[in-house]
Parts: sequence; structure tokens; C-alpha cells
Amino acid sequence: MEYRQLGRSGLKVSTMTMGTMTFGGEGGFANVGNTDVDEARRLIDVCLERGVNLIDTADVYSQGTSEQIVGEAVKGRRDDVLLATKVRMPMGDGPNDAGLSREHIVRGCEDSLRRLGVDHIDLYQVHAWDGVTPLEETLEALDTLVRKGKIRYIGCSNYSAWHLMKALGVSALTETQRFVSQQIHYTLQAREAEYELVPATIDQGLGILVWSPLAGGLLSGKFRRGQDAPETSRHLTEWDEPPVRDREKLYDIVEVAVEIGEAHGVSAAQVSLAWLLAKPGVTSLVVGARNADQLTDNLAAAELELTADEVARLDEVSAPPLLYPYWHQRKTASDRLSPADRTLLG
Repeated sequence: MEYRQLGRSGLKVSTMTMGTMTFGGEGGFANVGNTDVDEARRLIDVCLERGVNLIDTADVYSQGTSEQIVGEAVKGRRDDVLLATKVRMPMGDGPNDAGLSREHIVRGCEDSLRRLGVDHIDLYQVHAWDGVTPLEETLEALDTLVRKGKIRYIGCSNYSAWHLMKALGVSALTETQRFVSQQIHYTLQAREAEYELVPATIDQGLGILVWSPLAGGLLSGKFRRGQDAPETSRHLTEWDEPPVRDREKLYDIVEVAVEIGEAHGVSAAQVSLAWLLAKPGVTSLVVGARNADQLTDNLAAAELELTADEVARLDEVSAPPLLYPYWHQRKTASDRLSPADRTLLG
């Protein structure tokens, strides 16, 4: 297992992160999985044996049950893992039970610590944008929690590039803790992050954690043109993340991944994950699984090296259109591109 530095922090994390959205299986999360404590221990055993050192969860996953299961599963081995969780989503019906206000962040952190059964959270992430609460309030609350020792590092998730840059600017002006990472959706099937989020990461020195790097199983190799989707697919339920806007292009991507996988004797899932790990700015992939076999296969992608030609084939079949102003920049500004610019235009 390779370990990469998380942004400008001194923290090193494994290129694979254990995702726990499947833990609990309550409410709408039953469409994703229903892993109990015993199975969670087995899955975490598999991760630790293969060098994974980061476990990612969120308060909203099964309304806190995921955090509780993680806490039970890591008892006696807390020092072997880094714990990441998130705050922002609704955790009740009250007017202050969601968002990134000081009230919700501080209460959310205390609740997460209690459910996890730990005295600190290693990476505390804001789960989504809150356009109502001033960023100064959000960042000051996070800064206070860091200074009190309740969290070690902070990150954001699902921000747009201007949200991210505004937050970094406010941190600089107010001398409060700075985000060290962003957790985003980025796959062969959905490469929108390459327009601005990836360049911003390179330019500003953040780390990237990728959620649902197999696009909810769409890139597992089980979704093929002319074949029925697996009965266990979450996309046959009300779960619609990520959306599929071009089904024929998805099938084309999967066919190339399957072909490359067959050449290596590995799954299309491993190929899709290995492609991501080779992309600029990517620190770690958050992989979940319903069982140990699936998890073992996904983690093996950390050892797969694709050739330059294979990466180029995958790049070509999955390439997003070059939107404005990027096509204009390629045409008129290609003589003076920064390393961040070249992640898209190089």
C-alpha cells in the first residue's frame, strides 16, 4: 500500500480509504448495504491487513448508526487507524439540525465523538455547501474544535471551485484552520471535477479523496451493453447517485475497462480504480463493499499499474467536452499554462 501526503498537512494516508456508507442499512441507506458490527470488523480486518489506515464515515449515514458501528469495530485498535467523518446534513427535524452554523457543527462534533467512542476525530469534513451560514462562522467553529483537540484536520466535500477558493481566502484573512482536503466525486464516468476542482487542488495544495470511485458500481464491469443489471444494483432502486446522463458512453467506457482488465487478469473495477490513482492530485479512493471478496478485489487496485497506452485509451473513451473558457484557453493561452492548468489542457 502506498501512502500519500494529505494536501499540505503532514498527515500520510493510504491510497485506499475504507468507506462505510454500507454500515447500518437504515432508511434510504438500505439501498447501499446493511453491514452489521461483526461484518464491519471483518471488513476492517481486511483493510488493516492490506495497509489501509483511513476509515471514512459521516453522521448522516444511517442517521448515526454507521458511526456507532465504526466505533465498535475499531475498539482496541484506535491507534491503528485514522477516522474521518462529516457534518452538515439533517440529523433531525429542528431548524438547527442541519447546516454549517456554529451550533450545528459543535453539536455535531460532540455527537460524532460520542457515537464513535473516541476523544478526537482525525479528519472532520463539511459534507456539503451551506450558502446561508457565513463562512467566517463555519471556519471559526472548526478552528475552535481543532484548538480544543477534538479534531486534528479539516476538509470539505462537494464544494464547487468558487466555494473552495472563497473558503481558503476566508481562512487566510481570519487566520483560521485551512481545509487540507476535499472529498469529491470523480470517476471515468463523471470527470467534471477536472474542469476546476482538480486544478484548484494542484494550485492550492489540497488532497483529494474520491467518493464512490466506481460510480456506485457502474464501473464494476457488471453493467454491460445488452445485459441486465445485477439484481443487487443500487441503481435499480430509488438511489440515483451518480446520475447516468449518457448510457451508451458508459457502456463504451466499461468495454474498454473490461478489455484492459482481461489483459492484466484483473477486474474492470480494478482498472477503473487504478486509472483514478494515476490522475493528478488524487490522494485516496474511498471504497466501500458489501462483502470481503468485493473489498479485497477493490483494494488490489492499489497494486495495479496501467501502461501509458492503457491510460490514454481510458482517457479518450471517457473524455468530457472542453467547455468555455477552456477551449478558448487551449487555443489562445497554451503558451503560458501552469501545472494546474495542464491537468486539463496539457
